[in-house]
Amino acid sequence: MAEHGASAGVNSLMGSVAGRMMRKNWMVALPLVAALLSGCGSKANNDTFDLSLTSSGSGPSARNRQILVPEPTAVKMLDSDQVVVRVSPSEVQYLANSRWSDRLPRLVQSKLVEAFENSKRLGGVGKPGQGLAIDYQIVTDIRSFEVTTDGARVATVEISAKLLNDRNGTVKAQTVFKAVVPVTGTENRIFIEALDKAFARVGAEIVDWSLKSM
Repeated sequence: MAEHGASAGVNSLMGSVAGRMMRKNWMVALPLVAALLSGCGSKANNDTFDLSLTSSGSGPSARNRQILVPEPTAVKMLDSDQVVVRVSPSEVQYLANSRWSDRLPRLVQSKLVEAFENSKRLGGVGKPGQGLAIDYQIVTDIRSFEVTTDGARVATVEISAKLLNDRNGTVKAQTVFKAVVPVTGTENRIFIEALDKAFARVGAEIVDWSLKSM
């Protein structure tokens, strides 16, 4: 009887220890579970914006030409999906809770390709790596794509463009396109709308100029 009682006591003690260990492991696991649930339920606070560009359709037809539109070059400040706001001649910030739908150079490239294609005035339009036999490249550099708040609020888009003969590597034509649009409010969407209007003007001019220069 004594041995039976001792055995029961040992079993009871082991069960108690096991129970405490299980409870301890469960308590350790709780923060991890909470973190995973928090991660799964988190949402980005940024509003995402796109650009629009429609070619004017006034350029001459060049149906016997195929062109390549490489990704524009840009300084690091512009080479992201952030919206640049210049608060002084030497200081820039990014527009809070807002971003472009892609890195700005890639977004500009995509919209230029679409505009050239929609003009229906070329034999073909492509990006690097698509295997087209190319006559010309439209080489661009984004110099400015920002809203200035130091003084009168304006959106400025400035892009330089070169028409490069892909057959011999010579530059047939080059120029700089710039548009400045007033910003009529302080809301984020107003900033974006002004930048979109400025880009639409510059982009359409690049398309028409390219067609006329080939």
